[in-house]
Amino acid sequence: MTSFDRKIKKTLKNVGNAEQPPRALKEKIDEKVLQYCPEFRKKVAVIFGGCSPEYSVSLQSAYAILTHIDRSEYIPIMIGISPDGEWFLFDGDIEKIPADTWQNHTDCTPVAVSQNRRAHDLLLFGKGRVQKQSIDVAFPVLHGKNGEDGTVQGLFELAGIPVVGCGVLASALCMDKDKAHKLVHAAGVAVPNSFVCDKSVDMESIAKNADKIGYPLFVKPVRAGSSYGISKVTAVSGLTKAVAAAFQYDQKIIIEECITGFEVGCAVMGERKLTVGEVDEIELTDGFFDYTEKYTLTTSAIHVPARVSSGVAARIKETAKTIYKTLGCQGFARVDMFLTDAGEIVFNEVNTIPGFTTHSRFPTMMKAVGLTFEQIVSTVIEEATAG
Repeated sequence: MTSFDRKIKKTLKNVGNAEQPPRALKEKIDEKVLQYCPEFRKKVAVIFGGCSPEYSVSLQSAYAILTHIDRSEYIPIMIGISPDGEWFLFDGDIEKIPADTWQNHTDCTPVAVSQNRRAHDLLLFGKGRVQKQSIDVAFPVLHGKNGEDGTVQGLFELAGIPVVGCGVLASALCMDKDKAHKLVHAAGVAVPNSFVCDKSVDMESIAKNADKIGYPLFVKPVRAGSSYGISKVTAVSGLTKAVAAAFQYDQKIIIEECITGFEVGCAVMGERKLTVGEVDEIELTDGFFDYTEKYTLTTSAIHVPARVSSGVAARIKETAKTIYKTLGCQGFARVDMFLTDAGEIVFNEVNTIPGFTTHSRFPTMMKAVGLTFEQIVSTVIEEATAG
């Protein structure tokens, strides 16, 4: 009998007496169990696509996660949502996901989430019968509406299935720029001056309130991501067009002052004990960090770490943690802020499911503090399933 076998024997006896083994030994036991019984790996439903303007971004993020997930620990179950909102179990070549050729009759089976809280099942509707596929955790990789806003999180919460990332309330709050700003401001963090209006407000009233804020200013949908529907307006002549563009993405819009300075971001993971990535900085040549710049960096650059002093970086990290906790975030999120010319930190927004490709800001900030993409994926899954 080897030393490890003796430890196993002693551990089994202790477990019978309701005693937990030392953590290091437990991890080694788990590793051996998975080595000889791979069917015990956790089944992770990786959900991609979505009924959202950010559908294509989700495909890229999900592909990166699927190619970096530790398959000795996890079995990925790929769930694709079409732009029309149809759910499918995808069982094809993962290369079809970023190419957006995944949705086809050969690779897809219609699927739904069972609401039996004891089952933790997906229901597969194929060829005249319903089959079940058990899962241990859901990993939504959905950006923007109908995925990052608490809707999908609520679906899995009702089913009693753990979800990677922020829960229903935090997801909904972070998606709503106005409510997030109000809560964060109450916590003592500076926010841009702004006002909110819906389609019942006439342009004359909007223009009067915009004058009080002053130009340049930003017009944004209250609930949208990836800079969709956002315009920088330098004079009242451009206001009507910007308002119309924002209303294409939401029923409410927010008009904000333009903060003089530059944007900084901070990646945060965890719930009680937080892991904070290195601060990044967005350098712009002109305009603002719109959709095109976010995904092409045509005229902009991202610096990691940010070109600020260690003291300023520490303040940014502490502010990011305050915002993260104030909005009830858990799992992971990217906190975006501005650093003004006077050195003031101003809250911008929180992305509860930020871009997750290998070159995205979130994993890049975590890489700067020593975490690989694989470690990030494993960490957020383990936290969600820790109970």
